[in-house]
Amino acid sequence: MSVTEQTRPAASKPRHQQMLIDGAWVDAASGATLTVDNPGRRTPVATIPRGGAEDVNRAVAAAQKAFPAWSRTPPRQRGRLLLRIAEALEARIEEMARTIAEETGNAIRTQARGEATLTADIFRYFGGLGGELKGETIPLGENVLSYTRREPLGVVGAIIPWNAPVLLGALKIAPALCAGNTLVLKAAEDAPLGVLLMAQVCQEFLPPGVVNVITGLGTECGGPLAQHPAIMKLSFTGSTEVGKVIMRAAAERIVPVSLELGGKSPSIVYPDADEDWVVDGVIAAMRFTRQSQSCTAGSRLFLHQDIFDSFLDKLTRKTQALKLGDPLDEATDIGSIINEKQFRKVCNYVEEGLHRKDARLVFGGLPPKEGPLAQGYFAMPTVFADTSNDWRLAREEIFGPVLVAIPWKNEDDAIRMANDSHYGLAAYVWTHEIGSGLRAAHAIESGWVQVNQGLGQQPGHSYGGYKQSGIGREFSLEGMLDSFTQRKNVTVNLTVPSRA
Repeated sequence: MSVTEQTRPAASKPRHQQMLIDGAWVDAASGATLTVDNPGRRTPVATIPRGGAEDVNRAVAAAQKAFPAWSRTPPRQRGRLLLRIAEALEARIEEMARTIAEETGNAIRTQARGEATLTADIFRYFGGLGGELKGETIPLGENVLSYTRREPLGVVGAIIPWNAPVLLGALKIAPALCAGNTLVLKAAEDAPLGVLLMAQVCQEFLPPGVVNVITGLGTECGGPLAQHPAIMKLSFTGSTEVGKVIMRAAAERIVPVSLELGGKSPSIVYPDADEDWVVDGVIAAMRFTRQSQSCTAGSRLFLHQDIFDSFLDKLTRKTQALKLGDPLDEATDIGSIINEKQFRKVCNYVEEGLHRKDARLVFGGLPPKEGPLAQGYFAMPTVFADTSNDWRLAREEIFGPVLVAIPWKNEDDAIRMANDSHYGLAAYVWTHEIGSGLRAAHAIESGWVQVNQGLGQQPGHSYGGYKQSGIGREFSLEGMLDSFTQRKNVTVNLTVPSRA
């Protein structure tokens, strides 16, 4: 594993970034602030408002006030505004990419620039769907007109995590607004700067209060948002544990909820796929170049026993050729973990693997305590070989670059192990036999299965989880319709007697 140069800049005073409420940039009512760090350098880069319940109330009130006019705006006109936002975001991709890399630790070349680009594409995609908010007619006879219409829900409360904050924020804002809702978005306290930059761009084109972005801690800001009586829909992306809290809050008021939660995704390699392109795909599916801080990371690698050692040799060679270092360096492939808490968590999992008798360390291990990588939260890509799918590292979402490789002999065993999880978000299948690939894809209990590729989601995908990986879908037309509209039926009797 090579290391890029870690150049520490001269210390400068962190900038202050305000949050967006009712078209204005404001601080928290309490005046309290939080610090945003660069995890690759362990240095502060900004301060943000530490919002609380009073700020949530102000943001929700602004969204309520903006809702009647926005919901009555013709859908295609709303779509045109989203298209203008997309163009403006595209013009600022480099600024956005640097912001993402600086606050998340994601490498600018391999991750942050792609996230900034896809964010613009998300607004462009949903901007083009304004004319698709259609209903249906129901054939109840010539004397009855019965039809359905799609109507917005009202004020949407959205909460996003830190791993791909701008993209995930766009996946709340764009479809919610296209459907006619207004929105209050709570940004992750560890990575709010890119989201606030996106909000700045949105506000250039939208009426005040249509989009509001608040910052603060989960308990102090996210909790009051989830429990606010005027929120008509909750949309959450994050951990399964917090998703359960959000679902309970929604249940108290019987409001719809969509949840994109955790994953422990299987990657099944058939014996005919012991090839370099498959190794590249497994590396991509594992999201090593995002430090595997992804809910779709293919972190359980099921290799046929006939190719087990050979495949791991290729995987070792290719992964260790990746450059680990400063997220803002164009030469870097892999950046840093988001914060110290997550870094310690990943290290603890690695330590447990190192002490397990049945596990063999293929490569990686604990990070160095001296040298350039010790300046940031850098975790080493790590692979353990084991025969069991039934230990913590093979069952729990680590959200870090730790992969467990497990051999299989019979296809039924591979499918059984792949499905032996309370998660069901993503899965990957690798084989030249398309019949085997499709058979496995249909049998795996996951909401999104890729055969012979390990790519990320694209606009138009129907993306979401089975089991405890979530409820609802994103990225797609049906995701927008199901998540951000409600269906009303109107039935008209056409045979009303004429007046005497």
